[in-house]
Amino acid sequence: MDRIAQAFARARANNRAVFVAYLCAGDPDQETSLAACRALIESGVDLLELGVPFSDPLADGLTNQLAAQRALDGGMTAAGVFALVHRLRTEFPELPIVFYTYYNLVFSNGVGAYVRAAREAGVDGMLTLDLPPEEGAELSAACAQEGIKTVLIVAPTTPESRLPIIARAATGFIYYVSREGVTGVRDSVATDMPAAVARIKAHTTLPVVVGFGISKREHVAEVAACADGVVVGSALVNTIRDHLADRAGIPAAMAARARDLVAGVSRSAVPGP
Repeated sequence: MDRIAQAFARARANNRAVFVAYLCAGDPDQETSLAACRALIESGVDLLELGVPFSDPLADGLTNQLAAQRALDGGMTAAGVFALVHRLRTEFPELPIVFYTYYNLVFSNGVGAYVRAAREAGVDGMLTLDLPPEEGAELSAACAQEGIKTVLIVAPTTPESRLPIIARAATGFIYYVSREGVTGVRDSVATDMPAAVARIKAHTTLPVVVGFGISKREHVAEVAACADGVVVGSALVNTIRDHLADRAGIPAAMAARARDLVAGVSRSAVPGP
């Protein structure tokens, strides 16, 4: 069983959802980014979703756009992202790591070469946001050859006819974007989320995680009641933004934020259907 599948199996055995944390690699610099990731993992995060900084992150809201810009301004490169993954993999050999990336970053480096480098660094999965499954055969084949799982997105606007296509192309898990638009903190979670998750699960046996807008422990608990995993990104990225004047304090602040959020994934206190 691969690391991603193991994480979901452990969570199921403990009646909880998987907590997926997103940070942009290299934000605000390589060493601080490593320390922030380390703080997340040591605080109970089950799966790390690393954003590969890109100059045109079309799926991202302002918070994650600025994080990518900070990383790029700090000198982060493709090689630097792989080096960061390698260091994390050395310290946390069981941790699943998924790239959150855009196809131009993969294609411009050669699809096979990029996926091979990702596998050698220790990447377990790839979520390529702007690559529809109908155009993803080359990347899917490269990932299959290297043993890297593919993660695909379903949106609230995805028609029923596309769900089987997406389900067939995914091999790691499916990421349900619970709101239309770009990433960012919201005051509440989407009210139709349980029905949407059930609709996806009718087409796949893979885990379904939910993200976009989840920023409080109560949000995490709501999502954990119906989904296999909960993704929190902007709320964690904001912790870096809020401590840029004291970068040495970022890991402790990140750990405190993560512990509070992770506490919401247990289903033991959530009433059953």
